[in-house]
Amino acid sequence: MKFLKYILFLLLILAIGFAIYIAVQPNEFSVTRTRNIQAPPAVIYNNVSDFKNWEAWSSWVEEKPDTKITLPEKTEGVGSYYTWEDDDGVGTMKTIAVDPNKSINQEMQFGEFPSSDVSWDFKPDAKGGTDVTWNISGKDLPFVFKFFSTIMGGMEKQIGPHFERGLEKLDDIVVKSMEAYSISESVITEYGGGFYMYKTTAVTSENISQVMGKQYGEIIGYMYKNNIKQTGMPFTIYDEPDANGNVIMSQAIPIQNKVIASPGSEVLCGYIPKTRALKTTLKGNYTYLHNAWETTMKYVSENDLQQSNLKPFEIYQTDPDNYPNPADWITEIYIPLKD
Repeated sequence: MKFLKYILFLLLILAIGFAIYIAVQPNEFSVTRTRNIQAPPAVIYNNVSDFKNWEAWSSWVEEKPDTKITLPEKTEGVGSYYTWEDDDGVGTMKTIAVDPNKSINQEMQFGEFPSSDVSWDFKPDAKGGTDVTWNISGKDLPFVFKFFSTIMGGMEKQIGPHFERGLEKLDDIVVKSMEAYSISESVITEYGGGFYMYKTTAVTSENISQVMGKQYGEIIGYMYKNNIKQTGMPFTIYDEPDANGNVIMSQAIPIQNKVIASPGSEVLCGYIPKTRALKTTLKGNYTYLHNAWETTMKYVSENDLQQSNLKPFEIYQTDPDNYPNPADWITEIYIPLKD
């Protein structure tokens, strides 16, 4: 009997000691993970800001596929939220502030525990990627919360691996989304023609992107200086390769009326008449343009079409500044045909 009293007394001391240990644990916590994703900040932000996308990269859902996700009508932007329910309880995540393409602040409520602050930061790097930082923090933690956190190994152990896996899945989804592309069936149509300002140069396959950007910059600068208004989307006219195998091309921007270029200017005014043409549309990154050209030229060959004296050209119908995901870029290829 005395031995039993000693055991009970010892257990009481241990319980008191454990309670004291729990009580002196920090009244706040913070867990952070960062991953570099090779995608523009806007593409990643657009995915994270919409709760409709969260289930696809949530490691908690991956671990518990029976989790029930409930989405309201508003799933992105300030005031949007979503709820989930699994065998541990019911939780809610709500967006309370956003700085588009830069940061998102949210509030998470799970069961009867105090709410936690969740934040996302998207910082571009020098190589075209983004450092994505995901953080969750809480303060003024009650004893019960600290008790459960302690016996589960701490918040770092509970949340850290989930953040790492979630960012890994987000990385894979975002990068694959940028690789998507489609090529329309080639069709014979009519191109309306018109005047355009242009600048011609020779390029190689290695420097074509850099040269095109420089060319358009010079054309736009000339048009701004001379108060010439743009009336359509930019396009590129392709000529035959020169003796060295370089591609001769002209970057062009549509305008309303004929312009007499300044003496000595490399930016000139050209004209495409209304013409019958074979058109193929690429939706996707410019890196897939060679596939679209192959599709177009195959159609020309298989249908015995005759190209006219007008040079083939491609029109860039979407501004990458407004469409951060390359999968949304639209380029139209035109092969002028003889009547």
